[in-house]
Amino acid sequence: MADGESEQMVGVEAGAADGQRAVVESRAAAGVPSQEALQGGYAPGAQVLIRDELWLVRKCTATAHDGWMLEVSGMSPFVRDTDAIFYDGIDTVRKLDPRKTELVADDSPNHRRGRLFLEAVLRKTYLPQTEHGLALVGNFLMDDQVHQLRPAELALSMKNPQPRLLIADVVGLGKTLEIGVLLGELIRRGRGERILVVTPQHVLEQFQRELWTRFGIPLVRLDSTGIQRVQQEIPAGRNPFAYFKRVIISVDTLKSDVYVHHLEHTEWDAVVIDESHNLMNRGTKNNALARLLSRRTDALILASATPHNGDMASFAELVRMLDEAAIADPNHYDVADLTHLYIRRTKTSREVRESIKDEKWRDRGPSKPIEAGATEKELAVFAELATCWIPADPDTPSVSRHQLVPWRLFKSFLSSHKALLATIKTRLDTLGKSASDGPAAGMRRQTERTALLAMQQLAARIEDPDSAKLQALIGELRTMGIGPGSEARVVVFSESVPTLTWLADTVPAALGFHSGAIHDEKKPWLRFGGAVQVMHGEANTDEEQRKLVEQFGLRDDPVRILFTGDVASEGVNLHQQCHLLIHYDLPWSLIRIEQRNGRIDRYGQQEPPEFRALILTSDIPWRTDPETGQPRTLDDRLVGEKVLAREAEAHKLEGSAEAVTGLYRAKDEEERLTKDLIAGRTVEQSFEQSRSSGSDFLADLLGQVGAVAEHSDVARADVPALFPSTADYFDEALRQVCRPNPEDQLSLRREEDGTIAFEPPRDLLYRLKALPKSYLDEQRIMPRKDEPARMRITFAKQLADKRLQVARETRKSQWPNVSYATDIHPVLDWVTDKVLVEIGRHKAPVLAASVDSPTFLVQGVYSNALGKPTIVEWMAVSGLAGDPAVEKLTTEFLERAGVGPGMPGRAAPHDQQALSELVPAAIDAAEHHLIGLEAEYRKQIEATLAPYRQRVTGWRQLALFASARPREAELDRTADRLLRLAAALETASAPMLRLLAVLEPQTAAERDTTR
Repeated sequence: MADGESEQMVGVEAGAADGQRAVVESRAAAGVPSQEALQGGYAPGAQVLIRDELWLVRKCTATAHDGWMLEVSGMSPFVRDTDAIFYDGIDTVRKLDPRKTELVADDSPNHRRGRLFLEAVLRKTYLPQTEHGLALVGNFLMDDQVHQLRPAELALSMKNPQPRLLIADVVGLGKTLEIGVLLGELIRRGRGERILVVTPQHVLEQFQRELWTRFGIPLVRLDSTGIQRVQQEIPAGRNPFAYFKRVIISVDTLKSDVYVHHLEHTEWDAVVIDESHNLMNRGTKNNALARLLSRRTDALILASATPHNGDMASFAELVRMLDEAAIADPNHYDVADLTHLYIRRTKTSREVRESIKDEKWRDRGPSKPIEAGATEKELAVFAELATCWIPADPDTPSVSRHQLVPWRLFKSFLSSHKALLATIKTRLDTLGKSASDGPAAGMRRQTERTALLAMQQLAARIEDPDSAKLQALIGELRTMGIGPGSEARVVVFSESVPTLTWLADTVPAALGFHSGAIHDEKKPWLRFGGAVQVMHGEANTDEEQRKLVEQFGLRDDPVRILFTGDVASEGVNLHQQCHLLIHYDLPWSLIRIEQRNGRIDRYGQQEPPEFRALILTSDIPWRTDPETGQPRTLDDRLVGEKVLAREAEAHKLEGSAEAVTGLYRAKDEEERLTKDLIAGRTVEQSFEQSRSSGSDFLADLLGQVGAVAEHSDVARADVPALFPSTADYFDEALRQVCRPNPEDQLSLRREEDGTIAFEPPRDLLYRLKALPKSYLDEQRIMPRKDEPARMRITFAKQLADKRLQVARETRKSQWPNVSYATDIHPVLDWVTDKVLVEIGRHKAPVLAASVDSPTFLVQGVYSNALGKPTIVEWMAVSGLAGDPAVEKLTTEFLERAGVGPGMPGRAAPHDQQALSELVPAAIDAAEHHLIGLEAEYRKQIEATLAPYRQRVTGWRQLALFASARPREAELDRTADRLLRLAAALETASAPMLRLLAVLEPQTAAERDTTR
């Protein structure tokens, strides 16, 4: 089909999706249509006639006004390779009667066409909701770590009617991989066609790359570049989410008014929100966005290593997005109420320890303090702080009437004299803007101003050689081997932007990096010819941060030192080429230190991560320790060194920093600690008091939730298969659909290492347009004027993993040049659609097999009110000359019947007329068998949903008791809506049956050939 025709059909689909006429009103937002309207739904995989063309049903959804919305793919020649949406309340949709299926000969070699057709139907048929086992384990580019499969297992268990989950594993356990596994399983179940992923801007490409390279899930990236591309491809003002089914976008972009209108008219199958702890505060745009999305999606996956801010009501807000009936009283609830929605493990969890291979995540080394004795000029500043600002005698007043100001000055100086000068300037500006509120206050301000100017003068005297920490940093970097000609690289963290800028301009030259290319006006964040990167919120746009992170992960990039602020402490992977990290200054928060360390201490780290922290020391006595009676000094040993040690202890014993302080946000930790210091307490006393005053509930919540599994392994789905591997299926399929051979049709070449390179046809290229244009151009997947397109895939996991590693060792990008072909990869989807149309409209092939009597292979499907399959039964019907027998169609049955590449094949059936006459009886027998199973499956579904119904009823009663009476109507409406959702999951339609193939007994001669 020409490009213009393809684009036209896509426009038809998009226009229909854009207007969706209250599509999916049957979901949680608005109940379900009447049972009468639900009878006779269309099961995915069914063939239907619409506008005199044959279509394959991909998805079926109930609407409030227009009947069933059918998402279909064309099968007949005129609409082949096109997608469209129809409503059976508007268009005439004709189901094909399975009793009138035409039997056709399969004269392909070894019945290849028929075998491929059966496999394609199996692959295209969505798994039913009664199948809780995972179907794609081992199919992705990842190690099969059991703990990384648990979130998908929980989400698909139907402990909650919708697959909704908060993944709260601590930093580094692989939450992105866990999300990818769950999305893959949802796609296999027909519940992942429309996916929206929302992340912070600086990890957009990182997340997109992981889902493509490891899972074969392409997402359209709507960053600034992606939005420009969208504006070129779709009409102005149209809903971009109607044109692109799978999208990744930053939370800041998505919450703009431009997108909110479109989101209100868009339904999703699955929404993923990364770093979801930023959503819980009501009244914010982030929270409003998350609440809107939670109402417009079936599956909702939230991810955060720090999901709690210490407030029960705030966390309840997050949980209610997943399940409105989980928490009745937001101020009083138990962890046990949330186990169906929430999973959290640490590296100390037994299953995590047992499943992670040492070479995939090396144990971290110690957090080593590097002491730097203050120089004479620095001691003068310490003396000034101890005399005027934080006096040794607690009864002596500070020169500032604001208690926090002295500690800000102290903390700034522990970072650097540059940071102290910036803090002094800010404070002077604040004092200059203060309105007079009386002579006494004016005198205090003047006193403070005089003291600030004196401090400023002392700090301004300090030059680079006078900075003890700077000299210690340079010495430690040399010891680590950082310098020209070395491949070692390091991350240096600081809380202060002036400190970062100063270090980036000073340290590299001292290490011998070439000073002739210090600045690049176009890229000011790169210093010394790119050997040094500077990243913080004030200097870099989100796009620049993304590029910096990507470059840092490339082995051949010249970068050796990344100076960064805490913008890099959330969600950023820095471990690919780096295992060294230095805290130039230390935050007064265990959580923040843990987050920093987690950038290199994470799954996939192949070297033991090493941590250093620079500790500025002074010999000026300050106060006496109330517990030991020993003098203390006003330096980094007062707080920083102790916080560093406690974080290391928490990591080793509890696996998470929150357990030490009982606090759950870095800001709260720092504020609590500062207040305790002002009150004269030690750091140890502050930790003990905050932990003892913390909520036991919160400690439980951020402990090990879901860490102990009910069984040792994850259940696997039982799906029949005709080919030993996906690679075998793909090879056979290509030979069938690209006759006479794919080598000529696709210019296909198989390389010795397992790479398959070929020229993708136009209809496949269209499926790949979701990927970044830079990636498509870089890999030459799209055609150019002077050369054809070229696609490179592999089914060899070892090769794909190697190519992924090689991509990180080049300066170009981290996208590998070979794509790993998973079962949900667009290339597999494309070839499967090609195979499905090989047999033709309403036809079934006849295969010669090792059976005693004609055996009819029939598919039976029941669907629920939402158009999703509740029962999928594969049946082999035989004995039609006497008492019909129906056997479950399994892989074992197919092997026993000899359905495989060793089949002798047959040009035509021996008695096609006799077989055709048996078709109605075969369908009747299959239908009778399926109806008999339906009652048992209904009981199974009802038993699964019963606990949820009880929970909703109990929630309503408790919520009513805990709230004001005027909420009764609102609670009734919510409970009613949730109960209707549960009802919609029950089997609602008549069964759909489809004759797939007929196995005709082989002759004696054919049996001899088979042997």
